[in-house]
Order: sequence, then C-alpha cells, then structure tokens
Amino acid sequence: MSQPSSQQQRLAALALEAGYREDEPLVVGVQLRDEPPTFHAQGLTPTSLVYAASLSKQVTAACVALLVRQGALEPDSVLSRWLPRLPAWAEGVRIRQLLHHTAALPADDELDGAMPGGGADRTSRGVIGALRRFPTLKGEPGHAFAYSNAGYVCLAEVVARAAGQALPSFAGERIFAPTAMRYTSFWPGPAPAPPGAVPLTPRHPAPLSLGDGGVWSTAADLLRWSRALNDDELGVSALMQTPGRLDDGTVIDYAWGMGVRSHGGHRVYRHGGGWRGLRAMQARIPLLGLSLVLLAVGDDTERRVELVNGLLDEVTRAA
Repeated sequence: MSQPSSQQQRLAALALEAGYREDEPLVVGVQLRDEPPTFHAQGLTPTSLVYAASLSKQVTAACVALLVRQGALEPDSVLSRWLPRLPAWAEGVRIRQLLHHTAALPADDELDGAMPGGGADRTSRGVIGALRRFPTLKGEPGHAFAYSNAGYVCLAEVVARAAGQALPSFAGERIFAPTAMRYTSFWPGPAPAPPGAVPLTPRHPAPLSLGDGGVWSTAADLLRWSRALNDDELGVSALMQTPGRLDDGTVIDYAWGMGVRSHGGHRVYRHGGGWRGLRAMQARIPLLGLSLVLLAVGDDTERRVELVNGLLDEVTRAA
C-alpha cells in the first residue's frame, strides 16, 4: 500500500482539527489547475455515490444558463408563462428572481405545512402542489433575499418546458456527458437512492424533488464539475458567476446557484448542501484554478465550514 502524500496528510490533519474523527465517513478533494486531484477519504472513496443536496442548484442554474444562451429562455420572463397553473402571484415572479432567491416564495416549513403528511411528499409534484395552495406571497418579489428551495424546484420545471425534455435527460446530455461526470445524475425515484449509492438514514431518505436537490454524485465528479466551471467549458461561467441584484439595484452575494464570497483577497464561489445525516460543500477560486469538495455522511454538524475555510486559508496564503 502506498504511503499518503504530504498533501493527503495535511488534509487528514485539517479534518481532525475541524473535529472529524477517523471513523466518520468523509471524503475531501482538492485540485489546483492541471495538477491531479488529491483526496483524503475515510469510510468513503472519491467514487462513492452520495447525495449532493443543494450543490444541485448550480447544475439547475447551469441548465437555465444554457437555455438562455441558445435563446430558448429569457431571465426576465415571468414564471406564469411556464407554470400557468400557479396562482396569480406567479405573474409577478421572474426567472432571475428564482435564480437569486429574491422571488419571495414560501419557506420550507411553510410548504411542508401545505403538503399532505406535513412534507412527507417531498417530490417536485408535491412542492409545486403546495405552492398552488398559497393564494398570495408574504413579500414582494425582487425586494429581499430569502433562500428558497421551492424556487429551484420551479426552475427545474421551467427547464423541462423550455427544453422540451425532463431535467435529468437535459442535464445528462448537456452537462454531465460533456464534462465527463460519469457517475452523476439527477435521481427522480421512485427508489430513495440510485443503485450503488451510499444510503442515508432509513428514517430520513433524501427527498426526490429535482432542481433544489436531486443530484447524486461523487467527490471526483464534483471536482470535475468545478474545473469545468473554472475553465468555462460550457460557455456559461461568466453568466452564472454574476451576482444578483434586488429591484432597487442592490447587489447580493448570490449568483446563479452559488454564493459569492471573498477569502484571502480572492473571489470565491461556494455552496453548501445538507440533509439529515449528510453534509456537502464545494468552493472554487477560478483565478487560482482551485476546486474544493467535501462530502460527509452521518454528519449533522457544520464542521465542514471550518474544514473548507482551513483549506482556503492554506491555498490563498501560498498563492
């Protein structure tokens, strides 16, 4: 058996410093420019198939961006054009507001209360059905940032109608195949997980809604995805990395399916993902060609933030 490299040893040390025990399932991957990726894996492998949770949002946003680029979808088109069975408030919600979480849609707990079984039907159909039960919105679209899973479920439906094919097949043909993400897909069910995937807790299987989540992937594939965005392989990175604005012109720190941050003087694009017994995080610094990914199963903590920040500290100090 080969000995761990110095970089692998450092990843392991940072994981311990962040509070991850050696017996907890975790995989962390780092890649700089054209160098081979480095992984620290314990209980998982770089090719373990894991639920990506909200990391799915940037894939959904990339599908929207591809349709915008080909002229099949306008960011300022109204939601009611694509989902006409929603209440009248959909006439005032625009696609760009869904992308940037400024559409004033109901929060998860409100939606769960509108679903039969208190949110047990966490499918795209269940989410859209719950939205139909809201005659009005509490806020005014475009006036504030409020993170919304429902908005990205709506975007998945918009993609399907604008593309003329379901989101899983569109993403497979236009994103996963061109970027060589061999093991990645949107999973709509009916089984709670795709074949060969690392299962989550039986009491809390991953939701089957698409757009806000739905992607199952590996650490290796997610690093490949990050590099594709850094290198603009799909021709939509500039658009996706553009921060959103409120209707009054205020710039927000969320672009197309990714947060916009600063670390060590560098622009960082990052996003987390979480479900019961699952934590994920991805971060990129395109200027440095840096990609980071973390997947942890059986984790309900926020230790991932300390670990990713520690990795960013080291890379930016060395840059």
